[in-house]
Amino acid sequence: MSIAGMIDHTLLRSDATKEEIKKLTEEAKEYRFASVCVNPAWVAYAAEQLAGSEVKVCTVIGFPLGAATSKVKAYETSDAIGRGAAEVDMVINIGALKSGDDDLVLRDIQAVVDAAASKALVKVIIETALLTDDEKVRACKLAVQAGANFVKTSTGFQGGGATAEDVALMRRTVGPNVGVKASGGVRSLDDVTKMVEAGATRIGASSGVQIVQGEQGTSSY
Repeated sequence: MSIAGMIDHTLLRSDATKEEIKKLTEEAKEYRFASVCVNPAWVAYAAEQLAGSEVKVCTVIGFPLGAATSKVKAYETSDAIGRGAAEVDMVINIGALKSGDDDLVLRDIQAVVDAAASKALVKVIIETALLTDDEKVRACKLAVQAGANFVKTSTGFQGGGATAEDVALMRRTVGPNVGVKASGGVRSLDDVTKMVEAGATRIGASSGVQIVQGEQGTSSY
């Protein structure tokens, strides 16, 4: 697969404009990125712009804190799929994980997986910057147990992003049949190469165009 075909071309700023979302979709079609990743309010518009192309619409659930209830996350998921999302990146209940309440974390992820009902891929953001290695392993195992398609490093909104070490740990934990998405601070072709070598199968980046052109990007999410 090409590098472009591994990238979720991302724009999650709260002040993103319609013109910027349109540009994002146009770039995604031109470079054949895997998806565009936008906030839920932009899903329908992005789907309209990408109609007839192979580029998917990805959105975020419980973003960026993961602190919404499971019922709300499930509703967000169903609503997004109804508007055209084919992939959803959900943030786990980080506080519950750190409190040792693995049952709650599992139910939280499962609510989104069930709401997706095989109509959309589910990627589980574990927010590695806030976790110990033990917590990262537990989070990944819970995501696999719940039936998620991917585990993902970061939102990019918590002061830390993907590292090759975290990607490698996540890959070892989930095995070969679950995807690993490296996201947060991936700005260059060299960054992408390191993540792929560590086991990433998808990259989340706002610098997708610069990456495929072998240039250094500027944004961290």
